[in-house]
Amino acid sequence: MKYLFYWLILSSLAVNAQTISSPDGKLVVNLALDNGKPSYSISLNGKTFLTKSPLGLKTNVGDFSENLALVEAKTSVQKIDNTYELPNIKQRKVHYVANEGGFVFSKNNVDAFQVTFRVSNNDVAFRYKVYPQKQSRSCVVNEEASGFVFPKGTTTFLSAQSKAMVGFARTMPSYEIPYTVDDTLGKNGRGNGYTFPCLFKVNTNGWVLISETGVDSRYCGSRLIGHSDGLYTIGFPMPDENNGNGTSAPGLPLPGETPWRTITVGETLAPIIETTVPFDVVEPRYAASQSYKYTKGSWSWIIGMDGKTVYDEQKRYIDFSAAMGYETILVDALWDTQIGREKIAELAKYGASKGVSLYLWYNSNGYWNDAPQGPRGIMDNTIARRKEMAWMKSIGVKGIKVDFFGGDKQETMKVYEDILYDANDYGILCIFHGCTLPRGWERMYPNYAASEAVLASENLAFSQRSCDYEAFNATLHPFIRNTVGSMDFGGSALNKFYNANNTPNRGSKRVTSDVYALATAVLFQSAVQHFALAPNNLTDAPDWAINFMKTVPTTWDEVRYIDGYPGKYVVLARRHGNNWYVTGINAQKETLKLTIKLPMIAAGADLRQYTDDEQLNGKVSTSKLPKNQEVNLTIPTNGGVLIVQQ
Repeated sequence: MKYLFYWLILSSLAVNAQTISSPDGKLVVNLALDNGKPSYSISLNGKTFLTKSPLGLKTNVGDFSENLALVEAKTSVQKIDNTYELPNIKQRKVHYVANEGGFVFSKNNVDAFQVTFRVSNNDVAFRYKVYPQKQSRSCVVNEEASGFVFPKGTTTFLSAQSKAMVGFARTMPSYEIPYTVDDTLGKNGRGNGYTFPCLFKVNTNGWVLISETGVDSRYCGSRLIGHSDGLYTIGFPMPDENNGNGTSAPGLPLPGETPWRTITVGETLAPIIETTVPFDVVEPRYAASQSYKYTKGSWSWIIGMDGKTVYDEQKRYIDFSAAMGYETILVDALWDTQIGREKIAELAKYGASKGVSLYLWYNSNGYWNDAPQGPRGIMDNTIARRKEMAWMKSIGVKGIKVDFFGGDKQETMKVYEDILYDANDYGILCIFHGCTLPRGWERMYPNYAASEAVLASENLAFSQRSCDYEAFNATLHPFIRNTVGSMDFGGSALNKFYNANNTPNRGSKRVTSDVYALATAVLFQSAVQHFALAPNNLTDAPDWAINFMKTVPTTWDEVRYIDGYPGKYVVLARRHGNNWYVTGINAQKETLKLTIKLPMIAAGADLRQYTDDEQLNGKVSTSKLPKNQEVNLTIPTNGGVLIVQQ
């Protein structure tokens, strides 16, 4: 009887060791091993968000997805309690508290891998550590069995992965496929899965956001592959990405770790908007060479296109940035041939006299696409790249925008990392376009600024359809793309028409309001912003709009979800210093009327409100926050609202 008592205690401990809960006990991960196959499930407040979902890896040194045993003696559980500060994400000061469980699985009595789960109050992150096998000290991960199984009735908000080597100059995939909203389970996009992040509405239970973080030169970027019965699995890059060069399957030294898979769970959308898990579980890869400053700037290309990347126009934009109080301009593609290096140096000197620095555009490509725009053949080569960066430093260039990557292979991730690492030596900030999703890079790489990886503002200039759907797309990004990393959208245009003279019936026409343009300057998070404003806006845009765009912050201390639904409308608040900015837009056909509560702002505080009427004419008014801290909002379709604490 005595031995039975001890056996019951040990059995109970073993079961508990396979359950990891959040610090508040509400989010629970259950780990199971059925007939040698490991799996996990997730519940929040007793409600199921992920049903039994597979775990494991298939490598060239062993299939670690079946015939496994849990090595209970090597199970470890610990508390994680970290604080860190980042000025360039949605929340400056972060206190990350989680419970971590490490579970070792063996095969044929040899340790195969450890899966580590970290569970905070609304986030789950897990990754694998693969152990050496016999004489093997390296491996190729041919497949991850990792999956996510959703309950029946779950709907999806997903962006399909494109085919490889398609689109402009064979530069895709570049995370620019439109989203489908409230779609059903059991699909696989356009046949190639879905790009991260991926949002799911789990019946009436709530929401799940799936992504990954910590991806660098030591692994590849991944995607989700859709299957029947609510199953989504990890997919590696397509073989023909990057012109077929490089392997699709990542390699690991042994022991070696995979990136983190992240799962944010909420009964409302607040945890989705407010999550910091992409940054919580990663560490800096190297130290900053200097203290980097994040700025606002202007950008001629979005209004003037390629033909305006000439000296006199860039000089005019320097004057415009100076007039706006901005500290940078972005000189886009073809400056090497249409301006030239000597004149770029002259332009940089002129900008310095005005307190305005340059960002310069570069083509990433060596062998992986056909994009003709220059400068080409520099950022893909270490020797040429460092020589170019030394020149940039000598003339005072602040940053670079590198474009046209078109792939997620491990070899491509190394290109990103090499550019960032070299640029740090020369004090240069990096923006990426035509690119992959950033995966924790703000914390990993101190000179990383932002990535596009979204159907961004350039498409508004390219087609009227994009303008017609501008508000619809914008109501998705705060819940999906922008939740996991800085998003370089390049928007907030005040021109009515996308042409250099704001001339009617030339180029696509903006259908959103001026208040909407201001609202998205707050809605979209990126510490470096080059807005789609133009010098003519100093005289043809409302004074209240220009004055706001002069002062709008690009760095934030805190974010709060207030209300919204992806594809319909969104209202959220960001804090900069002591002041809150409440921003909202509406994509629905009907005027949106809401009463919102602002408990973060003291009753009686002075507020400045930017609002639209039904014809999208904007106005500014002032008021005081009532004692009940409630505000009534009216937002017409394609309109916006903005409330600024004074």
